[in-house]
Order: sequence, then structure tokens, then C-alpha cells
Amino acid sequence: MEVVTVTQNKDLTEKYDVVVVGGGAAGLSAALVLGRARLRTLVVDAGEPRNAPSDHMQGYLTRDGMSPAEFLALGREEIARYGVELVRDRAVDVTRGADFAVELAGGRTVHARRLIVTTGLKDELPTVPGVAERFGRDVLHCPFCHGWEVRDERFGVLATGPLSVHQALMVSQWSDDVTLFLHTVAEEELPDDDLRRLAAAGVKVVPGEVAGLRVEDDRLTGVKLADGTVHDRSVVFVGPKAAPQTGLMERLGAELQETPFGAYPVVDPTGRTTVPGVWTAGNAMGFAEQVVHAASGGYRAAAAIVGDLIMSDLDAAISGQYT
Repeated sequence: MEVVTVTQNKDLTEKYDVVVVGGGAAGLSAALVLGRARLRTLVVDAGEPRNAPSDHMQGYLTRDGMSPAEFLALGREEIARYGVELVRDRAVDVTRGADFAVELAGGRTVHARRLIVTTGLKDELPTVPGVAERFGRDVLHCPFCHGWEVRDERFGVLATGPLSVHQALMVSQWSDDVTLFLHTVAEEELPDDDLRRLAAAGVKVVPGEVAGLRVEDDRLTGVKLADGTVHDRSVVFVGPKAAPQTGLMERLGAELQETPFGAYPVVDPTGRTTVPGVWTAGNAMGFAEQVVHAASGGYRAAAAIVGDLIMSDLDAAISGQYT
């Protein structure tokens, strides 16, 4: 178990005001606010950020183009200034009694008065040869993340379900040369409105299953169909299946709601779940949370927890005066 940063107090304790599970943008942002509020805080980070395959992140004001790894490294440095402890480990179980007991894979059990779960989600990619290997390079999923960098190139969109038409229409903003490969989707399944929009956007529709990608000199150059034909493409967009990492919240009995992108916890505007004392932020609460949204959500959740703990302590003090 690697301790990345530790509190300034050398007598490490297993009891914290807040434990943050997940050390991505949401978790680190929350930890920064909590540390500045003088709350004893632990971040448990398994080191598996969703955007790890990408060399850069975009659309974050003042951080546009920064690598995700550099962004997280700077975040860890910032929380360390306020005595926040960060441990490289995985939370494998949690129980709720007088406080929250979080069991770590390394054998440690830590306790917290409040809990923030920012465990994100995993992208399950289509099982087409070459897709996983090139994901984050020239196989992409988000035009807002990567569209500018690949603008005006020859786009392919690999259909995996009904939302693939929407993806093809969206990416046409960044290129006039877009082909939608229906793959396992039958053309007759497409609604007439979708076909009309695809035609109006100039998106070419190609039926037939995709067998793989053509790669030359470590560059994507085409999409191969099962019948042997190859279509020249330099970028392929895919729609991964979202796998929300909600195991800890499910163990605590948090209410989940189904969406087209998986089941996510029911939350209030601050990220508070239906389990008293548990908040969430980032992709743990929704598929479309970008880095900037995750950081904002972490801040909001942490600020709510600070207020919640202050009021809880004051109420306890008042109650104690009358007992």
C-alpha cells in the first residue's frame, strides 16, 4: 500500500471527518475544499481515472490541453498543502453504524463521519479488433473532448445502438466527411426522422458488420467490413457502454435511477445521496460529467458537507447542555 501524501500530523489516525473514495477531479476538488475547511480528510485512490487513455483534456478553462496525469499530479500537490492524506488503495467495502467504516484492499479499515464517493465509471468498448488498442488516440467517443484536434478529418462512427445516430449527427459539426457504419444495427431499424437528419447532415450510412480497423505506421487509416471492403477513415467515434462504479453506494442502500447510460444514485443539487451522510460527484453520478463538471461537483459536495458537520456539531452541543 503506497502512501502518496500524508497529513502534517505524524500520528496517523484511522478516524477522519471525511473519507473521499476516488482521487480523480471530483475527489481531489472535494478534498481541497475539505482540507481548507480544516477537516481531517483522507482520499482513497485506486489510480484508475476514466480519461487515462487520453494524452490531453480539453474545455477546462486555463487547463485546456493539459494531460490528465499532470492535472491529477497538481491536484495531489494542492491537497497536501492542507494536510489531506491520500493513500493509493482501493475501497472494497463500507458499512454504516455510528460512523462509516471503509475497508481497504490493503487491509486497513478507516472510519469517517461523512463519505464522498467519486469512483466514476468504466467505458466498456465494442469488441471490434483495434478499438480498445486505439481508444483515446484516433478512436474517440466525445467530440467536445477531441473534436477540435481532429477537425476536418475523415470520420467514421461505429453504431452500437439507437444513440449512435445522434453521435454521428453531433460529430458532423467538426467534419463534413462522416460515415456511419451500422455494424450490428439493421438499416430498417432506423426511424425515418433519423434517416432524414443523416441525409441533411451529409452523413453517409454504410450497412454491414465491421470486422476491424486498418492501421498503418501506427495510424488509423480505414474501417474494414466483414465482406472485405475497406473504407478510408482517419478517426472513428464509438459509443462505449457505461459501467457506473456504484458498488459501495449499493452496499449502503443508496437509491439508484436507471438512465440510458446505466444506473446512477439519486442525488440532490449538492450531490447528497439518499443515504444520510453520503455524497457523490463526477461520473459516479452521471455519464456526461466532464472534468470541469466533476471538479465543480466535488467542490459543491464538500461545501455541503462542511455545513452539515458544523450544524450537526452545534446541535449536539446544544443537546448536551440539556441532558
